[in-house]
Amino acid sequence: MGFNKQNLIAVCSTTLILITYVPLASTVEDDSGFLKAHNEIRKEHGLPPLHWNKTIAQYAKNYANKRSVDCAMEHSEGPYAENIASGLGMTGEAATKYWCTEKAEYDYNTNKCTGPEEDGCRHYTQVVTRATTQLGCARAKCKNGDMFVTCNYDPFTDWDQRPY
Repeated sequence: MGFNKQNLIAVCSTTLILITYVPLASTVEDDSGFLKAHNEIRKEHGLPPLHWNKTIAQYAKNYANKRSVDCAMEHSEGPYAENIASGLGMTGEAATKYWCTEKAEYDYNTNKCTGPEEDGCRHYTQVVTRATTQLGCARAKCKNGDMFVTCNYDPFTDWDQRPY
């Protein structure tokens, strides 16, 4: 089979289809600012930095790829604590900052979430829980165009444990 225009078009078409439909989750720690954003928030509270964990990142990547089909806001129910988000062009930094907007709904004196929803600050408390030491995150583009973002934390801690 020789090189010709038809073969080139077939190869390019196949490549375009694969790029369009195969979810490619990213787990590089500095991609989208996952680790940096988490550690900046933790530093504000005098908390030790989190460390990137490749095993946890792979878990996050697998789950992000699974959710890329429907972008459903469903937790993985896996072995790690987890924050999820989705949105058009959502980066790791943007997701982390979004989770931390819940800070206003956390009462430090009672160690409870305030506001209209009982669990309205769980995302924030997960970012700043002292016991957490490891982080792994990923994001994948969904068929609807949104970006599904997931971060997993280890060790898994009870959400209502005093963060600091």
